[in-house]
Amino acid sequence: MRKPFLLLLAISVFQFAFAQDSGSKYQYKKKPAFGFAFTFHDFQTAADLKNTSLNQVFKDKQWYKTGRMSPGLALSYFQGLTNHFDFMGRLGGTFVGYPVPDRPQSGNDKLLAELDANINAKLLSDKYWVSPYLTAGIGASHWGGYFGAYVPLGIGVQVNLLDQAYINFNAQYRKAVTSNTAADHLFYSLGVAGSLFEKKEPKVIPPPPPPPDTDNDGIVDSLDACPTVAGLAQFNGCPDSDGDGVPDKDDKCPDVKGLEKYNGCPIPDTDGDGINDEEDKCPNQPGVAKYNGCPIPDTDGDGVNDEEDKCPALAGPASNQGCPEIREEVKKRIDVAAKNVFFATGSAKLLAKSNQSLNEVVKILEEDANLKLDIEGHTDNTGNAEKNQVLSEQRAKSVLDYLIAKGVDPSRLVSAGYGQDQPVADNKTAAGRAKNRRVDLKLHYH
Repeated sequence: MRKPFLLLLAISVFQFAFAQDSGSKYQYKKKPAFGFAFTFHDFQTAADLKNTSLNQVFKDKQWYKTGRMSPGLALSYFQGLTNHFDFMGRLGGTFVGYPVPDRPQSGNDKLLAELDANINAKLLSDKYWVSPYLTAGIGASHWGGYFGAYVPLGIGVQVNLLDQAYINFNAQYRKAVTSNTAADHLFYSLGVAGSLFEKKEPKVIPPPPPPPDTDNDGIVDSLDACPTVAGLAQFNGCPDSDGDGVPDKDDKCPDVKGLEKYNGCPIPDTDGDGINDEEDKCPNQPGVAKYNGCPIPDTDGDGVNDEEDKCPALAGPASNQGCPEIREEVKKRIDVAAKNVFFATGSAKLLAKSNQSLNEVVKILEEDANLKLDIEGHTDNTGNAEKNQVLSEQRAKSVLDYLIAKGVDPSRLVSAGYGQDQPVADNKTAAGRAKNRRVDLKLHYH
């Protein structure tokens, strides 16, 4: 037999039965019932299953023949545990030549007495006239002075005849668990059972008339502080119209939700900025939520708030986005220096005559530590555009590297090349092309 498969099937049915019971609205739990049954023990088929296979047993067509079975009788007791679980107890007896392992056989049939306790997991409750089930339990046996124990596992079906009367068919595989128990065997039973107890209807005593409740709020008038107005139990029958937990009689804003701290009114917003005073770090000055109710800060005090100020730590006019304006004299110095930066022809190598101009740039940056510099390389349109782009980038990088070598902080410098795309003069003339081959130096504070 396929014991793992039977175990898995049993677990699945037990889980299904529990799920059915947990959501059941109506109860169909079986009342205590007694019955009797005809039983059959089959030791040979169980031995065939062990020695051959289930397929071979079915092919032999011997398993269902009663000639190889030992008949008997049994008394049974049923008790419902839940809608889908019943207790089944059984006491039975049959005369059989009991094959006790490793014991000499007399060849005489003797009484085999068995007592077992089982749990039946029903697929359907007793509401239905047919209910299949799985059963499992523990049992004890006695035969010719030998005591033993076994585990019954099986299936069955219950047929409801009348109210609290049943036909019960059960088939089990009984697994021996002690050395004095006979080898595993099959067991079949067919019987009837019925309840000996009649259902008693409880005596219904009519409830006394309810005390008066004028406003129908569920609080009797004798305990209602507002007996003519529907209210809540937590306020002794008085209402709370806005549902803020403060009864109307104590609420200074009865139609608007508030807090008990403010006598039922909302948290105030003194400065009217939409942020209540409990969350507003500047309750008397309008502000924004981002700054917890305070105005947008102006770190440098130049009249341009930090969110619009390109230089929030340096004071400057709004016309220059909050940054200081570069003096004209400094602009002229940087423009002169830019016009005197020279490279070897077709190369990014700086010529020595550029050093004086670049040293002047270093000096300008040293005079004002807040200044930053953009270095832009440009070429004329002579030659290949891609090569001109690379050359312009390399020349701008050469100037940047020179300034870093002179001690300028790299974070203050940015270099970029624009190739031949931004001419300032006509590339059709030699003079125009000369102007287009340039390095632009642009000072700024942000």
